[in-house]
Amino acid sequence: MKKQVFLATAIAMFGFANAQDIPQSQVPSVILSSFNTNFPKAQDIEWEMEGTQYKVDFETGWSVDHEVWYSANGEMVKHKEDISPRELPESVNKTINTKYVNYSIDSPQRITEGQNVYYKVDFDSLLNQDWEVVMDANGNELSKMAD
Repeated sequence: MKKQVFLATAIAMFGFANAQDIPQSQVPSVILSSFNTNFPKAQDIEWEMEGTQYKVDFETGWSVDHEVWYSANGEMVKHKEDISPRELPESVNKTINTKYVNYSIDSPQRITEGQNVYYKVDFDSLLNQDWEVVMDANGNELSKMAD
């Protein structure tokens, strides 16, 4: 059941084909207030409508990319952020060191949805198939796709 929920979420997160750019002036004030409170140092801000949700792409700090989805009432629904490999939890690193020892880590991301936190990692290899893997905070693989 958990995998089904995650797969539906992953499709929703990565599969929006009908996103439409919108100017910040069209974003409801309740959403802007929540965004500005949570991310006061956001730069290079771009807003989109994805279905009924407002999505914002932005950077913080040393060009760390973020994507955040908000409901119409200003609630943060999802947050996807680039992280460095050293920010991966020990349990995720244990899985990596066991299953992906001959791969290099590329573009790790932390995905927060409600109380759930997932880690998406691309694994690259010169000799083997590249993989895009999503794990939970305990290092359990939730999805694995050829990349």
